[in-house]
Amino acid sequence: MNNIRNQQFLREISEASDQDIAACYQCQKCSAGCPVSEFMDYKPNAVHRMIQYGFREILKSSSIWLCVGCETCGSRCPNDIYTSRVMDVLKQMAVREGIRGKEKSVTALHKSFLDGIKKRGRMHELSLIRDIRLKSGGYFKDLVLGLKMFQKGKLSLFAEKIKSIRDVKDLFEKAGRHP
Repeated sequence: MNNIRNQQFLREISEASDQDIAACYQCQKCSAGCPVSEFMDYKPNAVHRMIQYGFREILKSSSIWLCVGCETCGSRCPNDIYTSRVMDVLKQMAVREGIRGKEKSVTALHKSFLDGIKKRGRMHELSLIRDIRLKSGGYFKDLVLGLKMFQKGKLSLFAEKIKSIRDVKDLFEKAGRHP
């Protein structure tokens, strides 16, 4: 029974990310090239192994939130496994299952960014900063920087919405039906 669950988790992540995680034989080239692996609780190759063994605890790790999506992992992998795509799927699963990462500001950024795109079809930086600070604390942390950016015309007070917002909402609905 446990082995079936392990295979199910592996299959679910592999299909959603379009990556053959079962092909990972732990050469560790992905981890050696990852620019942020030293900050992760599980290095990219360990993430693959945890998925192979069906360890859903990976959804609670900080590693999935720290991946910067540079795709160095895939360019080094002899099996063309792009860990960044796997990490994206793991983030989606964690959000859907209500699992909050250890990195509160990173998970707040992720959620706020996606909420802004879903609502307006584009990002409004001032709203993003507000939402992150409300979700993660440090309310006045970026105040001085924000004022400087506003003075230089880099922040708009008003959020714009794209004309075809329905198309964006449709994309989110389709993505919600997949892990």
